Parts: sequence; structure tokens; C-alpha cells
Amino acid sequence: MAQRYDIGFLGGGQLARMSIQAAQRMGLQCLSLDPGSDTPASQIADAIQGALNDPERIAEVFRQSNRVTLENEFIPADAIQEAFEMAGVGEDILLPGVGALSTIQDKLLQRQAMEAAGVPSPRAITLDDPAKAAQTIGFPMVIKARFGGYDGKGTRYAKTAEELESFRDLWGRGGWLAERFVPFKRELAAMVFIDEHNRGCFPTMETVQTNHVCDLVFPSGADASEVAIAAVEAVGGKGLFGVELFELDSGEVLINELAPRPHNTGHYTLDWGGVSQFDQHVRLVMQWPLGSPEGQETCMANLLGQVGAKDFRDGAKAAIEDPGCHVHWYGKVESKPGRKMGHLNVMGGDNIVERARLARDRFYSAWTR
Repeated sequence: MAQRYDIGFLGGGQLARMSIQAAQRMGLQCLSLDPGSDTPASQIADAIQGALNDPERIAEVFRQSNRVTLENEFIPADAIQEAFEMAGVGEDILLPGVGALSTIQDKLLQRQAMEAAGVPSPRAITLDDPAKAAQTIGFPMVIKARFGGYDGKGTRYAKTAEELESFRDLWGRGGWLAERFVPFKRELAAMVFIDEHNRGCFPTMETVQTNHVCDLVFPSGADASEVAIAAVEAVGGKGLFGVELFELDSGEVLINELAPRPHNTGHYTLDWGGVSQFDQHVRLVMQWPLGSPEGQETCMANLLGQVGAKDFRDGAKAAIEDPGCHVHWYGKVESKPGRKMGHLNVMGGDNIVERARLARDRFYSAWTR
């Protein structure tokens, strides 16, 4: 008889790895599914190699696991639905639910869910008629692929009708939306958790993006928890969700996007002294009591692949010259420039943002020397 795992993860990247590490500390057995043969998750727990859009492979995880969750939101909801039937399991094995996942996967449906629930977010319509988009949304506008896309992929900006027309080779094939451009003051993020008895939120953090990739995350001094929780409830979400937000000069906060999983902007919780987003994720999946989202102020800095990178251990040694710095390395086989390879957290004392920048500079300098 096949081994029964406590939790199966659809996806085997760094988010699955850190969730599995949290689960293992609690004595739980985990399984992951990923197309890669040597993934961050497979290095520390059992794994199945297979495509994330293959219903049979997903069904295999369902058959062997008591509970199942996601590492990313790009696994087709219809493939998961087919896998339920193939495995002969109920939909309640999966957290978050497939209904919330289906809504989030389509960025237009996600926007429409926000509008229907009265949650503030940018106005969006399908982009099949440029004249209608110009009249309804106006310029400048943001155009996005409705499905897929992250870290700026699948997103363009059009300041004029001529510029919009220049992107016809993208949106002309269908599957794109147009939404109002938001002149935000800064970007915020919060991790929301919801189960049958609790609804709560980790602190609202400020995020700094460089080339559309998250660069730094640190305390914002703001509280967008009410809007963030309302956004997750608008899509019928249960579990752990990353919520990205825009803050305007007026102080108003708008929803940018939701992710039904642990999130890059919650990595600071690994070292802040309280329950981490990964601990909370495991508790939610297992339907166990939740932790209180409280800890010290911490700054997270992403570590991206660099040209000329050598042994990451040299970088780690240099970074932790600051005794409040903690390095997290994801174990990815290939380091590509710009790829998320790890992150570091700096906590305790003053000037955590500047200290995180300096620690990362030392890491990069030693890594590429």
C-alpha cells in the first residue's frame, strides 16, 4: 500500500521547501509534485516528478496525501477538478479551494470579484475592443494577460492609443485585460489567513520592486488588514493568501493582486520571533490551531542570481557579519541572473533596512569575487 503523507504540495520550489521544513518540525511527512528532477522541495522530502497540469500526476498526490495544498496559483483549476474525480477524493482535501483558485487565476474575474464585493481595486475590462478600452479605462492604462504572468511578466503600459495599438500582437490574440493605471505612492503587502473560526492578518509591509521583482520588504507603519481580509473573502478564499496593495497619496489603499499561498513578501516572518507564514500555512492545511502573527520588526532582502556567481557559501559568510542577519538559500540547481536564489532577513536593533542592503552587498561581493 502506498505511503500516506500528511501533506502533498503541488509544486516543488522554494515555497514548498520552506513549508515542508515547517511541517517537518511538527513531525509531518510531506510529498511534492514538480516537473523538475532536483528541486528545492525534493532535496528535503519525497517527490513525484511530473507536469503540474497533468491530472493523473495531481491525482497521484491526492491518493497518497491526507491533505493537499498549492505552491503556486498557475496549476489549471480544470486539471485539479479532473484529478479529484480520478483519485476518487472530495474537494475538501485541497486548501485553498478550487473555486477561489479558479477566480484568482483569471485576473479579470479577480477584479470583478473585488468590484462585486465593494473592495477597492483598479477598474478593469476585457481588452478585445481598443476603442472601448480607451473610452472606459482611459490613458495611461495597464494591459495584462488574464492568465499566468508574475514579477511583471505579461504586463505592459500604454500611454496613448498608438502605444496600445503597438501591442496588438499580444492582446490581439485574446485573453488580455485593460485596467486603470494607479499612480500609487508605495506598494504594500499583507499575509491573510482564514479558516472556519479565524480571520486575521500579518503586519502590513512596504515592498520595493526593482525591474518588477520584489527587492526589499520592511514594516510600513500602515494597517491595510481590513481591506486585505475583505479581498480574500471576496473570492471565497480559505487558507493563507498573499495580498499585494497600492497606497495612494490620499492614504486610500487598493488591491493589486492575490496569491493563494505563502508569498515572497511574508519571508520576513521566518526570523521575526513569532509564528512564520509557513508555520501558519501548515496549521491551516492541517486544520490545527493557528498562531498569533506577532514578532519583531524585520527587513527581508531577496538574493537574486548574479553574473559571475561562484560559491554562495562565501556570500552567506560575508552577510552574517551582522549578527542580526539570517540567510535562507533555496538549493536551486541553476543560478540565472535575476532568478530568486534565496533571501536574507535582518532583525533586531535600528536601521534594519540599511543593514539588510549592506548585508546583501557583502553577499553579492563575496559571491562574485
